[in-house]
Amino acid sequence: MGKVFYSVGGEGRGHATRVRALVENLRVRHDVTIFAPAHAYDLLAPAYERTAVRVERIPGMLAHYNTRKELHYLKTGWNAFRYMTGLPRLVRRLQRAVEREHPDLVLTDFEPALPRAARRCGVPYLSINHQHFLLTYDLGSLPPELQKQAALMGKVVQSYYSGQEETIVSSFYFPPLKKNECGRVTQIGVLLRPEITQQQPQDQGHVVAYLRRFASHGVLDALERSGRDIRVYGLGVRPPSGSLRFYDVDIMRFVEDLASCRALVCTAGNQLVGEALYLGKPVLAMPEYKNYEQYINAHFLKHSGAGTFVEMQDLSPAVIHRFLERVEEYRSHMDRSRLNGISAAMDIIEKHLPDRPVPEAHPEMRGLAGIEVAA
Repeated sequence: MGKVFYSVGGEGRGHATRVRALVENLRVRHDVTIFAPAHAYDLLAPAYERTAVRVERIPGMLAHYNTRKELHYLKTGWNAFRYMTGLPRLVRRLQRAVEREHPDLVLTDFEPALPRAARRCGVPYLSINHQHFLLTYDLGSLPPELQKQAALMGKVVQSYYSGQEETIVSSFYFPPLKKNECGRVTQIGVLLRPEITQQQPQDQGHVVAYLRRFASHGVLDALERSGRDIRVYGLGVRPPSGSLRFYDVDIMRFVEDLASCRALVCTAGNQLVGEALYLGKPVLAMPEYKNYEQYINAHFLKHSGAGTFVEMQDLSPAVIHRFLERVEEYRSHMDRSRLNGISAAMDIIEKHLPDRPVPEAHPEMRGLAGIEVAA
């Protein structure tokens, strides 16, 4: 049994879902403490409230959006400046925790403070996230503009931390690695939570739409005019509108609807797209405006043949119908066996942890913790 500190960055559900998927495996043999900011903390803390896993809140960098649902660069930049000025204080706080509790290993999902604290204390750390694809994947197949944006975003990723023992990149797509990045980099599939892997997929004909606050009225109008049975998550409960039914993001309802749907319409986040493809569900992705990481995800989704993408403003009933007509073709291009990255990630993590006897599991550690769906 080892002691693991695990930090998560980002405010989306995708980061929290990746962390939770691994923690469900780690907590069987190891003592785990999670450090999470903002929305990630709000999702993870209730999930582990009655377990041996500790979840502590830390500051994080948050994005801001304007009234047109576009990224507000000034406010986002100001928040980043405030975070960076407070980063030394946060590193000292986490360093004290490391010195006090002596973890055997630190894991980080795109969070910069805990790796710095671990490095000061001489504790090894691993990077496990999706974002490091920007530094490690050969992105030469992207259109020139996306290659340019990827290079700029890669500089930001590079500034977060360095010196990790290994880099694990979790993704639903697998282009070649850069030739000089093959040494300590491992490509794995999506980190799937147990609710996903336990499902028996069916096709009951309905469509699931997972939307965020970026969804415009035009998106809902196109979905409604398609005339399909569409179950909408992410916008909260609303009265039915034509063939649309709106639901809260309840973990089991969502997963069951996803496992039994014909296809998924969603934004182009890596985690949810990967979960859908693992369940054999073709994806019609809509990258968020100026979210270049999502545009890259969407490019590789289309390239894989397992789905396609459309600009949000171009979604129409005709686009939806054409997508659904090709569902069987999309399914024929899916390789579900490669999409589950849990075993590969755990193999790498375990080799960095001490092999000590595991005490008998406390009753509170049995069973699964709940968390909302990932974006």
